[in-house]
Amino acid sequence: MTGKTQGRQGFRGRRGMARAGRIGGARALKPLVCSLMLAAPVAQAETEADPSRNRTLAPITVSANPLGLDLNSTMLPASVLEGDELVERRAGTLGETLKSLPGVNSDTFGGGASRPVIRGQTAPRVKVLSDGSEVMDASGISPDHAVTVEPLLAERIEVLRGPATLLYGGGAIGGVVNVVDKKVPTAVPEKGVEMEAELRGATGTKERAGAVGITAGEGQFAVRVEGMKRRTSDYDVPDWPGGKLAGSYSESTQGTVGMSWITPRGYVGLAFTHLESKYGLPGHNHEYEGCHPHGTHLHCGGHDHDHDHGDEDEEGHDHDHGHEHGGVPYVKLRSNRLDLRAEYQDPFAGFEKIRVRGGLTDYQHEEIEGGQVGTRFKNKGYDLRVELQHKPVAGWRGVIGLQNAYSDFRADGEEAFLPRSRTRSNGLFVLEEYQLNDWRFEVGARQDWQRIAPSGGASRSSLSGTSLSAAAIWDFAPQYSVALSLSRSQRLPTAQELYADGVHLATNTYELGNSGLGRETSRNIDLTLRKHSGDTTFSASVFHNKVKNYIYANTLDRYEDFRLIEYTQRDAEFTGVEGELRHQFTPVFSAAVFGDYVRGKLTGGDGNLPRIPAARAGLRGNVKWQQWSGGIEYARVFSQKDIAAYESSTPGYNLVNAVVAYRGRYGATGYEVYLRGTNLLNKLAYNHASFISSVAPLPGRSVMLGMRLTY
Repeated sequence: MTGKTQGRQGFRGRRGMARAGRIGGARALKPLVCSLMLAAPVAQAETEADPSRNRTLAPITVSANPLGLDLNSTMLPASVLEGDELVERRAGTLGETLKSLPGVNSDTFGGGASRPVIRGQTAPRVKVLSDGSEVMDASGISPDHAVTVEPLLAERIEVLRGPATLLYGGGAIGGVVNVVDKKVPTAVPEKGVEMEAELRGATGTKERAGAVGITAGEGQFAVRVEGMKRRTSDYDVPDWPGGKLAGSYSESTQGTVGMSWITPRGYVGLAFTHLESKYGLPGHNHEYEGCHPHGTHLHCGGHDHDHDHGDEDEEGHDHDHGHEHGGVPYVKLRSNRLDLRAEYQDPFAGFEKIRVRGGLTDYQHEEIEGGQVGTRFKNKGYDLRVELQHKPVAGWRGVIGLQNAYSDFRADGEEAFLPRSRTRSNGLFVLEEYQLNDWRFEVGARQDWQRIAPSGGASRSSLSGTSLSAAAIWDFAPQYSVALSLSRSQRLPTAQELYADGVHLATNTYELGNSGLGRETSRNIDLTLRKHSGDTTFSASVFHNKVKNYIYANTLDRYEDFRLIEYTQRDAEFTGVEGELRHQFTPVFSAAVFGDYVRGKLTGGDGNLPRIPAARAGLRGNVKWQQWSGGIEYARVFSQKDIAAYESSTPGYNLVNAVVAYRGRYGATGYEVYLRGTNLLNKLAYNHASFISSVAPLPGRSVMLGMRLTY
């Protein structure tokens, strides 16, 4: 039996076992939901019996919210990764770093690209920000395009789950990821100099990475210099031909210089960042280069194929895809970015603060095969955002703001599937809150305008969108709150959705845009219950989004692993639940149960939406003793059988991860040494949210050793 046959039969064997013993995702999460519901009265009884157990943690502010609210006060659920937890969870890509948070997954594309997926939605409905400013790369075009923010240099990462259109426009209709860094100093170091450095290496990916950042200042000026370098090889995959995923390697180098002028009332600063990256594109197949559409059908290889739409469960998992024409293709990426950041207290009468964020980006990447450039993508643009926080008026406090952005995007080469396009967008927004005893109310509105001018003979697009929201949070008992959010959000179609026309071999698709697409409108309800202090804490959310004219990539036909997709509008809805319950059993030991589930489908019984993540549930235990800490996490990712047309089901799998760390000080220098293991059971696992899930499984077992220094 050949290795290729073993890989193919291994997948189908696991699918058979998953089918035989499968528990539906929603049903499997019932114990989690019940435990969260039962926890409230139990925790209340514990607190009343022993008031000394009312431990309260310092509030964690979410900077992506212009009102400066903490995690327990946001209307929509939010998560923040920072400190030791961020150090121990950081991966090579943003999506992989965040994928274990409630409601968050990733659309993995080998080892070099992975975007966050929030509640079943990703770009262009999830916006990635660099400290409040839009990241203007090409990651919104395709999952094989890397997000140009570096987790290894992040100070904290904030995730807003649910529609954040009021704050950041239609591109945030699914959520926001805000990566906060130190590239622009906001304060002069007390001792004149601050430094962080980190080195780490891993077995399964052969990662070797290092990063360093230094902030120095005197008087009213501060300077920041930081840089990183990372290199990985093709990662290990169990039960896979050759034992590795060809084309999953990556290399990245980044350097930044920033400086600020700082006063007691605020700061203004600039930072320049240069990034170079190179990574492989797994799953690429030359057989499909000649494929083209005939109406709604594919024509490949000089003849029409049989349109057998039978059992999709058995399609799309043949790993016999060689790369005999020059090896696996790769991406060579370069990005130059200039950031402007400023904040100032009491700028003028009637206003408490002004906050400015701006970014100017020159981005380019080339998709190279056999030494030849197949496609060159370029994106030059800027994003400017101004927020004004006014002083209270009749008890109302809030923010008014404006946003202006411009993008000049072009794709050149034999495999270019998008015309050059210039996109201009403007937005005006207002967000207000009012406190009344134990209640806090929040209302907001935003108006967006967008114009897209494509090259060639395609018609221009000029659309506007209006978003509204109303929400309330009630602190109905000590330590407890419940939040209800209602919103109407609109998103305008992107240039890709309007004008795509051509083969996109990285994703094995022929893409057809539709210049007649209009705005999509989502009506959303989100209910969140929290207990934020005491030995038992939890957060549980349920949500429902009903979307009119939802834009998605509809598969019209399929030949082997190659799909003909057309951007189409249909009514759709998303329904889901997510939560985490944590209990501090002793001062040393705590444990948590967590899980999430989302169902995305077309309304009227017309089928499912593609690449919706499978349900998850898991347990986590943590120990902290003196200078030691450790944790172990088990997660069950269930099979995904709610599939779209021409889509294959994905079997479930078990994941076990663990970490142990030691922290100490040597004089003025703090240090941390950590050992982290991922996929310790070494399971063959497929990510249903990935565009190439069947030909690019997740990494196998890997152990990472790292050391971090702070001064």
